[in-house]
Amino acid sequence: MLVLASASPRRRDLLAQAGFHFVVHTVPVDETPRTGEVAEALAQRLAEEKAAAVAQLGGFPPDAAILAADTVVVCGDAILGKPEDEHDAFRMLRMLSGRVHRVMTGVCVLAGADRLVGVETTKVTLAPITDAEISAYVRSREPFGKAGGYAIQGMASQWIPRVEGCYFNVVGLPLARVASMLRTVGVVPDFQSPQLG
Repeated sequence: MLVLASASPRRRDLLAQAGFHFVVHTVPVDETPRTGEVAEALAQRLAEEKAAAVAQLGGFPPDAAILAADTVVVCGDAILGKPEDEHDAFRMLRMLSGRVHRVMTGVCVLAGADRLVGVETTKVTLAPITDAEISAYVRSREPFGKAGGYAIQGMASQWIPRVEGCYFNVVGLPLARVASMLRTVGVVPDFQSPQLG
């Protein structure tokens, strides 16, 4: 049994597209960075805390694996989470405009005594965007609920000429890395299950 400890519809879609069957359980976790906490440590800590919070719910089969993830965007020294409002979304997009930034997703898998954690990093180039374009994009509401204030798989794709690393990581879940972690604890996609052979 695979449990996804995430409310993100993008993570649900990616995991399903990769052939995994799972259930979703979430527990709210404070995503505020700690003083002096760097982006990589933040992403990993939040993934671990989300997985642990769901594990504490109990009631799962002994062979259950819990998967949690958290994505942050880093531009220079600034850590960008999800925008709080339109002004915050505009600020983030203006900061990212014409620059290369990093997208980091922390991943945690808990399965019995096993605890696998890691952080995937992808470099993304955002072309210069005018203030008018940013304002129109913010009005579309697409930036909300997304780290860095944009969706690479949505309208913002027109401004992204280059991605170095895992594309799916920017969407919200580094699938190849996640699949490898899940295989380590015995979880495979449905189409690879021996029961279907």
